[in-house]
Formats: sequence, structure tokens, C-alpha cells
Amino acid sequence: MEPQSIWYAIALVLVLAGLAGTVLPALPGLPLVFAGMVLAAWAGGFAEVGPMALVALGVLTLLSVLVDFWATAMGAKRVGASRTALVGAVVGTFAGLFFGIVGVFVGPFAGAMIGELLHRRRIDPRGFGHATRVGAGTWIGIVVAVALKLMLACAMIGIFALAWFT
Repeated sequence: MEPQSIWYAIALVLVLAGLAGTVLPALPGLPLVFAGMVLAAWAGGFAEVGPMALVALGVLTLLSVLVDFWATAMGAKRVGASRTALVGAVVGTFAGLFFGIVGVFVGPFAGAMIGELLHRRRIDPRGFGHATRVGAGTWIGIVVAVALKLMLACAMIGIFALAWFT
């Protein structure tokens, strides 16, 4: 096997891991997709994919990082989440990874809800309804972020393919 083929194989693995990372919060999704695309462009001597395409891909990658933080924060903020709820959502997200696909979806909701309950217990012992809304709002924000990142991933693949095949 020639070395160029090995680089292309590694690039493909990075892109596939990045696509998985758009859904799994433990992986830096689109930065991995971008790294794989840059590696593939480099392996091809930048003959197929040039600087303009790489700049566009880099901008979309940066946009994906901003989208991730923005959508999650807006989902939580719209329902009045406390900082404790946001920390709980992060902890719940990572804990959920150990419970498979169900944990990925339930973890952020449960973490935000528990965080808000811990925060409200100090303020208002009747905060269960509010904590449930905070959990749901945080979860919806995460789902919106995943959807937006998947759209950005499709755009990145389209730009890369267009640059490669034209």
C-alpha cells in the first residue's frame, strides 16, 4: 500500500469520527471533519482542494463551535436555567455516554434538571416544575445544536466534494 493511500484512509476515519461527533458530545465533531479534509487535501498535494475551499471549510468549522455553545445556552436561557443547571447538563451529557444512545439523550436533560433542583432547593423548595422546564429547554437546545451541526457537516462535505471533483 502506498503512503498516499494510508493518508487518505486516516482522513476518512477522521471525517467519519467527526460525523459521529456531531451527535456524540464527547467528540469534537466538525473540527475532526475539518482535520480529515485538510489531511486529504494535503495528501493530494492540494491539487484538488485548494486554499479557498479550505478557508470556507475552516469558517464553517468555527461557525459550528459557536452554534454548539449558542444553541445549548439559548435553550437553557429561554427557560431561566441557573449556572448549576448548566453545569448539571454538562455532567449529565458526559455521564450519559456510559449508557449508550439513551444516555446521550437523557443525560443532558437529567443533569440540567438535577442541577436546577439543587439550585432551587436553596431558594425555593417547590422548584420541580421549573427544573423540568429547564431540563427540557436545555435538551431542546442540544437537539437544535446537533441539527445545525449536521447541516454544517453536509455543507462541508458538499464544498469538499465540489472542490475535489471540479
